[in-house]
Amino acid sequence: MNIRIAEQHHRQAIVECVNAAYNQYIDRIGKRPAPMLADYIELVSNNFVYIVTDRDELIGLIVLIPKDNYLLIENIAVHPTFQGQGIGRKLIEFAMSFAKEALFQEVRLYTNEVMTENLAYYPKLGFIELERRTEDGYRRVYMSKPL
Repeated sequence: MNIRIAEQHHRQAIVECVNAAYNQYIDRIGKRPAPMLADYIELVSNNFVYIVTDRDELIGLIVLIPKDNYLLIENIAVHPTFQGQGIGRKLIEFAMSFAKEALFQEVRLYTNEVMTENLAYYPKLGFIELERRTEDGYRRVYMSKPL
């Protein structure tokens, strides 16, 4: 497994991975989840997207956006074929290392409140819930992990 910065030629594989990973949530949310609507041309151009490959196949990704005093994990997506193999955990560990190297004191993320799997998973990795609010028409749960 290799994690590296995404390039524009990865965009189609990124979109396919995100769509596959989030498709299961459309019925729960009642519309396409926000990551399925993101502008990956812009995100890749700004060097915010890191991909995980296995034998040159894109199997997952993470979108990391530096903020003033924390690193935001905007999105984590692992292709369903590869879920349950620790790839998501490795991506979060990558984000933590990235944040420490950039001297951030905190990593934040958010998830939709109907993505109950995430609400159970992130606290196991040390994230604590900060708040819940509606943003861009989505009910989001914001979480933080101090470094």
